[in-house]
Amino acid sequence: MRYKIFGRHTGLRVSEFALGTGMFGTRWGYGSEREESRRIFDAYAEAGGNFIDTADAYQLGQSEELVGELVGAERNNFVIATKYTGGAAPNGGVSVTGNSRKNMIQSVEASLKRLGTDRIDLYWVHFPDEVTPIDEIVRGLDDLTRAGKIIYAGFSDFPAWRIARAITLAELRSWAPIVGLQTEYSLVERTPERELLPMAAAFGLGTVAWSPLGGGLLTGKYREGQKGRATEMKRVVHYEDSKQKTAVLDELLAAAKEANVTPGQIAIAWVRAKGLITILGPRTRAQLDDNLAALAVNLTEDHLRRLDEVSAVSLGFPHEFLATLEMRQWLAGKKLELIDFPMVPVG
Repeated sequence: MRYKIFGRHTGLRVSEFALGTGMFGTRWGYGSEREESRRIFDAYAEAGGNFIDTADAYQLGQSEELVGELVGAERNNFVIATKYTGGAAPNGGVSVTGNSRKNMIQSVEASLKRLGTDRIDLYWVHFPDEVTPIDEIVRGLDDLTRAGKIIYAGFSDFPAWRIARAITLAELRSWAPIVGLQTEYSLVERTPERELLPMAAAFGLGTVAWSPLGGGLLTGKYREGQKGRATEMKRVVHYEDSKQKTAVLDELLAAAKEANVTPGQIAIAWVRAKGLITILGPRTRAQLDDNLAALAVNLTEDHLRRLDEVSAVSLGFPHEFLATLEMRQWLAGKKLELIDFPMVPVG
């Protein structure tokens, strides 16, 4: 496994595949028992993985507990990322959920205890609660950084405009920088290409993609009648409910047959080819082994072109309007072909 520098604002070195541990534990009524979680963790570490992704809400805190137990004395060899917003309580009320400074402080203390560590390497704000001002969140993250409770901070599943404001506030007020973005991204969820991914590129964020298999759809198993997360985690599962998704799955299965690998390996290799750190979220050691085999999959230019074309989404206004040749020539003073444009989007 290779390693990436996490964005342009850190020297943090993380493996190109992160281990998502949402299935570590069984308090949700499904997931991996302790010994299966250990087999998954050990195989991931043996493959060179060092980036562990969890959250206080995963398995109602059990995921963090198991991560702390499994990392053990090797703590310094791993980058541990966790999240707050939903909380670990099974019936959390208004005082133990959300983005408020109060919930942030009590959540980080509880996570540190469950993880058995004195600091969190990367702390994600899990979801927007629609009420907490962004300056309250960013100032709270700065305080946690200065106190040594966390080392880096990022945003997960937030709209691009709110993350951009958070980054700007941190810069203007000399608070700890926002360094990461976590977002869903796959062949059946490419809408982050409209705002989130260009924003992350412009601001130099380390970018992590969750659900590269579309909640299992891109393994092809639902066509075979299997259920899996279609019954367990319905809110993060894609269904073959549109002509485009059917076309994507058809093309994916064709590419897998041509390359003599599994459809899931092609799907993960596609996300990897886009340069994003990819979260693998296996429930069994066999699933992890299949996922890790994507490291050996090198998609041909033809496969990439076909998969890109069939899964493409409309970027909408103003992106498509501004991308027309007429507009670009006009805005470039009719010298478009003579201008060397920047390699990354301007912020």
